[in-house]
Amino acid sequence: MAKTKGVLFLGLILAIGMFLTYNNNISKNSAWYGNHYQPEDFLLVRIDEPVIQKNKSYKADGYVEAIIRNDSVINTKGKLLLYFSKDSAAGLLHYGDKIIINKNLQPIKNSGNPGAFNYQRYAAFQQIFHNVFLKDKDWIITSDKRINRFKQFIYMGREKVLSALQKNIGNNKDELGIAEALLIGYTNDLDKDLVQAYSNTGVVHIIAISGMHLGLIYVMLVWLFGKLPGIRKSNLLQVVLILSCLWVFSLLTGASASVLRSAVMFSCIAIGKNFFKQASIYNSLAASAFILLCYNPYYLWDVGFQLSYLAVVGIIIFQKPIYNSIYIKNKYANEVWKLVAISIAAQLLTFPICIYYFHQFPNLFLLTNILAVPLSSLILYVEIALVAFGWIPYVGNVLGKLTQWLVWLMNKIILFVNDFSFAVWDKIPSTIATTLLLYAIVVGVCWWLIYKKKVYLKTALICLLAFVSLHSFLNWQIKNQQKLIVYNVPQHQAIDIIKGNQYQFVGDSILLIDGILQNFHLKPARIKLQLNDRTDSLPNCFYKNIFYLLDNKKVAILDEPLTFDSLANKINVDILIISKNPKLYIPQLASVFNCKQYVFDASNSLWKIERWKQDCERLNLQHYSIPEQGAFVLDL
Repeated sequence: MAKTKGVLFLGLILAIGMFLTYNNNISKNSAWYGNHYQPEDFLLVRIDEPVIQKNKSYKADGYVEAIIRNDSVINTKGKLLLYFSKDSAAGLLHYGDKIIINKNLQPIKNSGNPGAFNYQRYAAFQQIFHNVFLKDKDWIITSDKRINRFKQFIYMGREKVLSALQKNIGNNKDELGIAEALLIGYTNDLDKDLVQAYSNTGVVHIIAISGMHLGLIYVMLVWLFGKLPGIRKSNLLQVVLILSCLWVFSLLTGASASVLRSAVMFSCIAIGKNFFKQASIYNSLAASAFILLCYNPYYLWDVGFQLSYLAVVGIIIFQKPIYNSIYIKNKYANEVWKLVAISIAAQLLTFPICIYYFHQFPNLFLLTNILAVPLSSLILYVEIALVAFGWIPYVGNVLGKLTQWLVWLMNKIILFVNDFSFAVWDKIPSTIATTLLLYAIVVGVCWWLIYKKKVYLKTALICLLAFVSLHSFLNWQIKNQQKLIVYNVPQHQAIDIIKGNQYQFVGDSILLIDGILQNFHLKPARIKLQLNDRTDSLPNCFYKNIFYLLDNKKVAILDEPLTFDSLANKINVDILIISKNPKLYIPQLASVFNCKQYVFDASNSLWKIERWKQDCERLNLQHYSIPEQGAFVLDL
């Protein structure tokens, strides 16, 4: 009977989950603009948040209120990503402004590069399916506005906080960027190399607003309202004020899934503690997850949501056993050991999924957390004081200088640790199967150490054997792989010829530099395929002029105009790759090459690819457009 009830309960939860997921999918709504939109339609779009200035454009979230077609207006709903050219007047747009655009929408697509981040799915979980790039002639502003007063209050508050920080901290971008990110999660001023250093050293959670920040603010609010006359005697007033401050802060930071988790959980704790009995932390955690997933079931796929809950569960389960395993008499050393125990406990359940998503492990996370967590907590409190009292003459300047110095010190510590060659274990391959097995090993060993039952150790050892066997099989596959990959890197030529874990790169020299282009477009594929050794020549790979002979495949790469003499016999090639906008014509190439497939890479202009595609279709030639179809991968 109990099993039947359990199965029925599980079935009910799954049914509710499926219903909520379907109901939250805007594309299933009949009013979604995508169900009515046709090319050349005019769209009435509301600017749904303040415009953000990027390096080469302005970006804004838009909300499609209506489609205008001839003399008819179709009321619609749905979000849209807007990009404006840098030379346009978009910098003057504000939240609530409405614009009419006349530009064909582009569906959000993935690059198709192996191992690349699935941006299309990520955007779909945010209920965004299209984007559009607008020049001045593509849009006009209307006189109408639509403003949500509460959202405007949040945006204005965010601007006030940023203004206070920028005014008092100064123009040093490293200190200012970290201060903005640490207090309210504003990341536009962050230096990418500095963020990578925080990630490499295992303290990126400091600048990604998380439960730690909300916990510090919760503790501060409980202490503050417990001391203030007229408030400390009223439990109801304390709870209202604490929850109001927590939720305003959560919304100021952008209301990410991890922050909302903490806000809901602390709300449950505060209400339970003050009006009922001391609530179980497990019940509060489960209640917060249930509430958030009812609100938005797509949070389940949010990395921040997953890491947030795993870290908290790890701390709840493992922190006390780890701390109790060693007795330290010295008071100060004991406090350090408490922090170490928390860091280890949080890492136990988060490192497998971090390896899966980010393919790296911070070897020195204990050292950096011992130093950076207390320092960042102090910085957070000083920043709150700066925002609260910065208007007082001299006080704001003193607090600003103190914040700047503390952030400078923390940055120096992180960069110093990051400079160690062994600071991070990078390029770790991982799959869903290996991640699940790694979790089984970790949980089995921990349970064995806590409960001293051999069954947990046996389970962990069996999973370890399966983990090693699976890795050995994957390594065997890597050793025998032979591939040709033409990457989708906009405006660049990028080709990897692969044999085992070696690869030969053909393409633009800028992609040889370990920068954002390589890290974003090429590195995920090389990690997934475990390509560790770049070489200028591969065994059984021969190159002459434009031709590559790869075992039994013949590949030609054309990246400049060529003239051909008339040939008695056509040249047989398996793949012909066209790069860098050469002045070539498909009929001319077809008269010279007997080619099985033409590949047009992302370094070519879209209009030229379209012309080549039309020629290929007219001549019944097989073709592949990388900007449209993603990276081209050929098993040799």
